[in-house]
Amino acid sequence: MNAEIISIGDELLIGQVINTNASWIAQQLNLTGVQVYQITAISDNNEHIRDALDAARAKSDIILITGGLGPTKDDITKQCLCDYFNTCLKFNQEAYDQIKELFHIRGLKLTDRNKKQAEIPEASIPIKNVNGTAPGMWFEDKGKVFISMPGVPFEMKSMMTDHILPKLRDRFSSEIIIHKTVLTQGVGESWLAEMISDWENDLPDNIKLAYLPQPGIVRLRLTTNGNDKKELKIILEKHISQLNEIISDLIFGYDDDTLEELVGKILRTKDKTLSTAESCTGGYISHLITSIPGSSDYYRGSVIAYSNEIKERELGVKKQSMIDHGVVSEEVVVQMAQGALGKFNTDYSIATSGIAGPGGGTDEKTVGTTWIAVAARDKIITKKYLFGENRERNIRKTAVTGLNMLRKLI
Repeated sequence: MNAEIISIGDELLIGQVINTNASWIAQQLNLTGVQVYQITAISDNNEHIRDALDAARAKSDIILITGGLGPTKDDITKQCLCDYFNTCLKFNQEAYDQIKELFHIRGLKLTDRNKKQAEIPEASIPIKNVNGTAPGMWFEDKGKVFISMPGVPFEMKSMMTDHILPKLRDRFSSEIIIHKTVLTQGVGESWLAEMISDWENDLPDNIKLAYLPQPGIVRLRLTTNGNDKKELKIILEKHISQLNEIISDLIFGYDDDTLEELVGKILRTKDKTLSTAESCTGGYISHLITSIPGSSDYYRGSVIAYSNEIKERELGVKKQSMIDHGVVSEEVVVQMAQGALGKFNTDYSIATSGIAGPGGGTDEKTVGTTWIAVAARDKIITKKYLFGENRERNIRKTAVTGLNMLRKLI
């Protein structure tokens, strides 16, 4: 089955709100075996909505719509759907009782405007909204299914999970779609593609490979579909095992794994501790580490040594080393890592020093030049990187690279 997602709202088109609803819906549909043909964002305009519905029904079996179901004048989706399906609004007592209960629980006064939200197109089947006042609507017309939901994410997600997805599974039979994502770190997309080109060329026709690069990481997503879930998994695992033989040093995890989470698990399992000394990353590595619940079990703290004075005073970096070699140098980053080990009395440390940009570069050390050191009590690994000219990407690349260097060291 094919589906299209139509997101309605001017706020999406002016960049005021990121369309996270569409990506979440697409993921859930895919897990159900429904392939998303297209995602469309349109304005709060009757003509635009009608045109989008016409275009979607020509290509897709299921059309999911979010947005425009609120109580204010700019919420026009419900009336537009009435016009589109040549029906009228009809008061729904069950929906009204749900709205009254919600207002009672929240201690709010129910207004006439809220009561009107219990009016639903007569040609539709109402979908219960336990978290808000706008019911969803299910239409069926000439073999096509149209589903309208609120744009408020937690209202939409509950509606999808509890009502819409189960009904779609009952209504349609579809093939099973399975994804497996291999997470790599260490080389860019083009280099990686060259390294695995023979393996990629040998993939069977029913396995699709997608390269999904992000700063410092390239995800390889393998997708297959069919009717036998067990057999599909066996086929995927076979080819992933072959891939692992080729680039085992680059693979750090699968699917939703993150480096900060994996490093944390290793440290906790081995009962080891970690500290950081950050210059160019400005605390970003610390942020990633502490975003993991329970990271206080193994993470002790950080010195954000942005100035030379702090490097010298708090981490024991020698002033002469900074003069002779520059702040962005192997000598300095090694002393930073050693300083963190001693200051926090940890088993491991990560240290970073670089030119994040966009200014500060020289002919000798261009923007993006970065030194990373990861240290244990008896060993230090250092490496120089040239990450590029974008400041945010440089910070992200440095952080994930440092975490992966630590993972390998441990």
